Order: sequence, then structure tokens, then C-alpha cells
Amino acid sequence: MRNRKRTIKTLAALLVAGGLAFACSSDAPPPCADPLGCVELARGAPVRLGVIQALSGKVAVLGREQVRGLELALARQDGRIAGRETVLAVEDTGCRPEGGANAALKIVSDPSVAAIFGTTCSGDAATAAQVMTEAGLSMISGNNSAPFLTSIGGVRAPKWQPGFLRTAPNEEHAGPAAARYAYDTLGMRTAATIGDGDIYTRGLTDGFRQEFERLGGKVVLYATVNKDDTDMAPVLDAVAASRAQMLFFPLFQPEANHVLLQARRAPGLQDLVLMSDGALIEQSFIDAVGHAATGMFFVGPTPPPTSPAVERLEAEYRARYGESPPTSYHLSAFDAAGILLAAIAKTAQTLPDGSLRIGRQALRDALYATKNHAGVTGSLSCDGFGDCAAPRFDVLRLDDPALGVAGLKANAVSSYAP
Repeated sequence: MRNRKRTIKTLAALLVAGGLAFACSSDAPPPCADPLGCVELARGAPVRLGVIQALSGKVAVLGREQVRGLELALARQDGRIAGRETVLAVEDTGCRPEGGANAALKIVSDPSVAAIFGTTCSGDAATAAQVMTEAGLSMISGNNSAPFLTSIGGVRAPKWQPGFLRTAPNEEHAGPAAARYAYDTLGMRTAATIGDGDIYTRGLTDGFRQEFERLGGKVVLYATVNKDDTDMAPVLDAVAASRAQMLFFPLFQPEANHVLLQARRAPGLQDLVLMSDGALIEQSFIDAVGHAATGMFFVGPTPPPTSPAVERLEAEYRARYGESPPTSYHLSAFDAAGILLAAIAKTAQTLPDGSLRIGRQALRDALYATKNHAGVTGSLSCDGFGDCAAPRFDVLRLDDPALGVAGLKANAVSSYAP
């Protein structure tokens, strides 16, 4: 009896030891230890990227350029990330804050999405970034430039969210660039501004007003219109009554088109100097307004100088899409995608069972740690607020609409690099 009990104990010990040995030798992955959790992809499953852009309406050309910049970056690595096929989950925001929130909610509902590429419009980014942050993801944009999204004066901005980065330069410097040119070169002493109430136009008009008045000028009217407004007579009557020498209106299409065309016909505004922003530095705007834009000024990011890297990318663009780029914004999109793809590749872990794991906090850390990334727009280093591009802005003047956007971009009358 005693020997039988000893035999049973021995067998039990052997079974436990065998079980432990089996457990240690199995391919079961260790649990995720990332503070924000992990994206877990089964063997062979694709890497999914959320893409949130404005793909409808007058701003669609800018959103399309963002998508194309991402596609060109992926094409450089055969459409794969960390050895996996890449799938894009694309959502349209319509360049509206509610569109940004709704698109982000759809994207983050899929736990297999590794990160988000977007957005086009800064107002969309503010709402989308809040959803993104709460879901523990990261998002990078090649187009958002409103100061409110990252930092203002070296201090965290009101709409800053952890995990949001961008390769478009912070436009807290675009308003001052416009103001300096207006005051110092054009001799303007009174100005009016028109925004549409979102964080992008407010950032530019605020920056313009502060710098213009610091220099000694006076902003005599600080007005707003609503998105989708078509009758600009009330606000233009106010501009005329203010006796402003110039109007700074950093609006998107179609509202900007209405302001320009109606200002050209409005009594008392024949000598008004007109200036807008980089959102209008594209061919569809010139086609829509024609000679009404002759003599108009624009402030926008300084495009990168021609280089072998830019020429190569533009050749790839023409080969893939059968046309030349209508703007230069695909370049900053390509660089944003390059930073994102490199960060994912750096943090992705292939586990013993063949699955792929991406730590969400690890990915954020890798994005913020980006230093001296060799982009087509130059060397990019991301700071703790998410700004990756050095600010530099040009003031352009449209002398001949027949020369199109290429002629406009070739006619820089001033550059500003803080």
C-alpha cells in the first residue's frame, strides 16, 4: 500500500513536470506589458492603418494629396510594414469638426488598427485627435498646421493631445509673416481680418493681429463668416465701413472664393489689398476665380527646394497617377508617412507563434523620438508637442493667373523663418 502511494506521487510529480515543460516550450505569447495596450495581429494578418482625410467638397484636392503621399511612401516598401501587407481604412471628414470625430470613432472601433494618418483640416484634427488619444492610438498629419493643435509660444496649446504629430509647419508663424510683409513692405497701417471660426483660421488671424499691432498697425475689423456662407455682402460692407487698407482672409474654398469675387465687385473696395493663406495655393482656386485674383497675396509654407529626392518622388507621382502634383502638400504627407512607417517597423514585434504585436505607447514614444529623419522636405525632428518641421513661410503674389499655380509658387516676394 505504501509503495502504491509512493508510485502515485511519483506519477503526479512527473505529470506536473511534464506539464510545466510543455507550457514552457509552447508558442503562447507573453502578455502585453505596454501601458496603453497592444495591437495584436495573427500570423499573416495585414497591418491596418486608419486614414482620416477631407475627400469631398472643395478641399478634397488637399485630402487626396495626403492619401497619395501615404500611398507613395508605402509603394517605396512594396506596400508592406514589418513584412506584412498593409490595408488602409479610409474615412472622409468633409473638412468638418463633426466629420473628424465621427471618422475617428469608426477607425478606433477596430482594435486591429495600428495608427491613424490624418487629418486634412485642423478643425477635424482637434476632434479626431481627442478620440484617438482616448483610444490609446497615435496620429500623424502632413497637412494640419493650426497652432492650437501643438504649441503656441513654446507652451502646450489648448487642443494639444498626446499622440498627435505633424510634418506641416506650425502656422503660429504664418500670421506674423503676413503681418510683417503687410506693414514693412506694403506700408499698410490698417487691416481687417475674416475667419470662419475654426481653430485654423483663428490661429492665423490671431497671429496676424498680434504681430500687425505690435509693429504699430491697427486691425480695425476682426470678423467671421460661417462655413457654407455664400452671401458675403454683410461682412464686406463692414470691411468697407472700417476703411481698412487690406483684408487678410485665411479661408478655405468655397468661402474664400465668394469673399474674393464679391469684394472685387463691392463699392468702396476697389483699392483693397487682399491676402489669404496656403489653403488657396492650388490650381482649383485659380481656375475658379481667374483674373479676380490678380495682384492677390498668399502666405504659405516655403516649399522644399528642388532636389534629387523631390524630383524622384514627383516622377513616381506622375507614373502612378498620370498627372503632375497640383500642390506641394504631397511632399509633407510623404514625410509624415515615412515617419509613421519607420516608427511602426521599429516597435513591431514578431512573437514565437508568428503573430505581430505593436505596443501603443511604444509607438508613440518612437514617433516623438524621431530625430533627423531624412525627408524630401528636409531633415525632420519631432518635439514633445508633436511638431516635426521647422517653420518657414513665403509670401507669394499672383501676377498672372494664366501661369497657374506653378507661376504663383515661383513668385515669392518675401520669406520668413523665425
